[in-house]
Amino acid sequence: MADDFRIHVSAGDEVQPLYDRLLEIEEHEGSRIAVSHDGGDIFLYASTAADAQRAGEVVHAIVREQNADATISPVERWLEDEEHWDDEPNDEDWEDVELDEGYAPWEVRVDTGSRRAANALADQLEGEGYRPVRRWSYLIVGTASREDADALAARLHGKVEPGGELVWETRPGNPFIIFGGLGQ
Repeated sequence: MADDFRIHVSAGDEVQPLYDRLLEIEEHEGSRIAVSHDGGDIFLYASTAADAQRAGEVVHAIVREQNADATISPVERWLEDEEHWDDEPNDEDWEDVELDEGYAPWEVRVDTGSRRAANALADQLEGEGYRPVRRWSYLIVGTASREDADALAARLHGKVEPGGELVWETRPGNPFIIFGGLGQ
């Protein structure tokens, strides 16, 4: 598990009962949270900021429950180049994170009307350096910014959507159509 994020709890003399209770988080969360302590300090490590944030919320609840005198840090992240923990917000926005993960943060969805037209447009876009995904008569074209997506959508008469690793799609209409239209 990468431990790029952590919560630091300064518990002083109350460290052992608080640490024992926090070990339950580690068991409950499986391998998502690791708990350790050093003297009067407890550390909860997580691989994502979201997991660390959830752990921090649980820590706050346990400290209130035990009426413990403890100081809880905000989520800290490890700065590899500087080799220290920092609780300043990351300057990188979600678009940069998506690009770092290898996904396009914005997508343009184009309905070309036919498979032949989709293939022709895909070939043209590949010649321009895009990597369109072909889905029957549709193309999905990833872009690095909203501005690029808006410009491409205007040119291709497409629709701009947030991109990323996973896109949920819903189909309008009657969900019971497979049963012959029940519930209409």
